[in-house]
Amino acid sequence: MTRMTWTFSPERVDTPDATALRRDYYGDVAGRYWQRPATEAETDEGLANDGVELLTPPTGQFLVARFEGKPAGCGGVLMLDGERAELTRVFLRHGFRGAGGAGALLRRLEEEARDLGARRMVLNTRLDLVEARALYARHGYAEIPAYCTGPYMDIWYGKEL
Repeated sequence: MTRMTWTFSPERVDTPDATALRRDYYGDVAGRYWQRPATEAETDEGLANDGVELLTPPTGQFLVARFEGKPAGCGGVLMLDGERAELTRVFLRHGFRGAGGAGALLRRLEEEARDLGARRMVLNTRLDLVEARALYARHGYAEIPAYCTGPYMDIWYGKEL
C-alpha cells in the first residue's frame, strides 16, 4: 500500500497556489462568520492590505501544504517581538481534512517560528471556529489573556515552543 504524503514548503504569498489558498481561507472563515458564501468582491476587500507581506523572513514565514503534490492548505507565522510569534491563516481545504495534515502543518509552523527566534507562539480566533480551537487544544495550546483586539477575535491561545 502506498503511503500518502504531505509536504510543507515556504512560498511567497503571491504565487498562484498561495493566492488561491489565501482566497479559499478567507472565503471559508468569512462565509462561516456571515453564514453565507463570501462574494468575490468581499474576498478581494478582505485580502487587501491584510499584512501578508510580513510573512517572509525575518518578520515571518508563509507555508503551503501539499498532499500528494496538490495544494491543500497554508499557514503563516508572524514575529510580534523578539520572542513571540503569532500563528495566522492556518487552513486546509475541506477535501483534505482528516488526513493528518492540520497537525503536521501546525508542527511545521512551530518549527518555522523557532527558526525565526520565537520561544512562544500565540494566536487569536473566533469561538465559532470549533475545529481550529480543537486542533490548537490537541497540540498543547491553552487559553491566554487577550494580547490584541479586533472585531473577529473572541479567544486567544498560547504555547511555549
